[in-house]
Amino acid sequence: MHLKPPRVVRPFGHAVEAVRRWPVESQQLSRRNAMIASTALAQRRAELNDVEDFLAVAGLSPTPEVAAHAAHG
Repeated sequence: MHLKPPRVVRPFGHAVEAVRRWPVESQQLSRRNAMIASTALAQRRAELNDVEDFLAVAGLSPTPEVAAHAAHG
């Protein structure tokens, strides 16, 4: 006859696990947000470069106010 060992009841088991997972999940979410922001900035910079190249080929240049706004967002 095989008896199962008694089940240990952990009333705060879910809360403890949530606390243990929190730093990992928080860091993963932060990393994801940073990657999204980095991608958006790279796209914006590429678009700005395209516009600057177009204006250079056309022999034009943006006004200083527009160039400063584009450079600093």
